[in-house]
Amino acid sequence: MNDDPVRIIITGGTFDKHYDELKGELTFKDTHLPGIIQKARIVSPVEFEIVHLIDSLVMTEAHREMIRSACEASPEKKIVITHGTDRMAETARFLGPLGINKTIVLTGAMIPYQVIGSDALFNLGSAFMAARLLQPGVYVAMNGRTFPWQDVRKDYERGVFRPAEE
Repeated sequence: MNDDPVRIIITGGTFDKHYDELKGELTFKDTHLPGIIQKARIVSPVEFEIVHLIDSLVMTEAHREMIRSACEASPEKKIVITHGTDRMAETARFLGPLGINKTIVLTGAMIPYQVIGSDALFNLGSAFMAARLLQPGVYVAMNGRTFPWQDVRKDYERGVFRPAEE
């Protein structure tokens, strides 16, 4: 049984949005990931690293460089990155060609974790398992599927991820 530790690199996105009752909007306060791991009953060793808590629509190359640096510096060879879905494929395409010799899986949520019906738990579980089973490389795990970095896109009309050419 593979029980290598997994590093979860947290970058924000819908996964970590909180509903601010006073403003009536979704904002960032802190990460939900430690609680999600506990609720999902993941017992394998997990390390958490918050790189930033932002909406991926405002993500810049400087933010992606911070993610790259965190991946390269990670002593763990298995990495899950929680990321906003709007720019997840772009970050995967940024990381993929770098040849980092680790298994890196990006995932996100279409519905915030705190909202009933969220896909956050399922997507995180899928990404965690993918990181433990796949060969080194960069992948996106969403909607019960895993995509290689060079063959993934978000289908905005259906709210799911698909192969780039589909």
